[in-house]
Amino acid sequence: MLASLVTGEPLFPKRLPIRGPKSADITERFDEVRNWAAALRAMPRVRIEERAFRHRLLGTNSLPCAAWLDGMEDAVALLGKASDQARFERTLELTHRHQPVLLEWLGKRPLAALERAGDWERLLAVVAWMREHPQPGIYLRQMDVPGVHTKFIEKHRGLLSELLDCALPETAIDGNQTGARRFEGRYGFRTKPERIRFRMLDASCANFSFRPMADIETDAATFAKLEPMVSQAFIVENEINFLAFPDVPDSMAIFGAGYGFHDLGEAHWLDNCRLRYWGDIDTHGFAILDELRTHFPHAESFLMDRATLLGCKQLWGREQAPATRDLPRLSAAEKSLYEDLCANRLGESVRLEQERIGFAQVRKAIGGESRKPHP
Repeated sequence: MLASLVTGEPLFPKRLPIRGPKSADITERFDEVRNWAAALRAMPRVRIEERAFRHRLLGTNSLPCAAWLDGMEDAVALLGKASDQARFERTLELTHRHQPVLLEWLGKRPLAALERAGDWERLLAVVAWMREHPQPGIYLRQMDVPGVHTKFIEKHRGLLSELLDCALPETAIDGNQTGARRFEGRYGFRTKPERIRFRMLDASCANFSFRPMADIETDAATFAKLEPMVSQAFIVENEINFLAFPDVPDSMAIFGAGYGFHDLGEAHWLDNCRLRYWGDIDTHGFAILDELRTHFPHAESFLMDRATLLGCKQLWGREQAPATRDLPRLSAAEKSLYEDLCANRLGESVRLEQERIGFAQVRKAIGGESRKPHP
């Protein structure tokens, strides 16, 4: 109904069918049926259409079969939504005046706009600023829109993404950046540098100085340029396992980033390393592995196999919100185990957290294996 205020599409007069009582109801509950019909006929601003019928005991009578609303005012009064209509009309008027490019969106998503009617003027101001400053190359904090602060934009990222996608030219939008977490990248703002933590498991492979056993953290751009002389890198999701990971020749350990491997993917020297991933044996552990392979197709898993899971049955826990989507980058063995976990064939929401696996088993799995880097 609100959409018609935007599009101008005529909705009225509107006929609403009424499902009336059956013949048995009229016979057995005649007084209730009569009161029901009287209440409908007494409704204000509604025209009642009636259908005549002949009853074997009661003779010829008529009952309501449809209600007619002749105009928007009648519908709004019937629903008790006069205040909502006034707020939406104000939203529509502001959009007409300031950002008519958003009228098509408003016609498709009137309830979303109505929910944010109190913020609509500020949302339009953000859209106007972005149209004047596409791909601004500054931090969100540096936007200078009267009455708008960074927290407001962060709170409304989802809605603003819809509006900006409609209002901005394609050249001002990075289509590869999706989701609320990528709002800044999608619309050309500077983002806080991602940090990557790593440890050198063989000090002789470092081409930079560091103290022994150091937990090193740097921004993603610097990490991408490191190019240490390692032949093998372990990505470890659990922090304590990362810190306690044993020394391995020609190797380094990288603290996992969950699903966030975009910045790690800029370190192209990892393409020439044997890359081994260790996460939990649960559906999300395999989903993260699948995501890692979008950046590094050659990545292997270790201690994430069926034998490890079944050998640690006494250490199983429960996964709270299992993933169920298709993971096309898993190996045949990984996919078989993932599907068994999804289908609860091994038990209800089975999960083996990586920190429950003993370090003797970890040392046996890594075996000090390494190889020289590719020339």
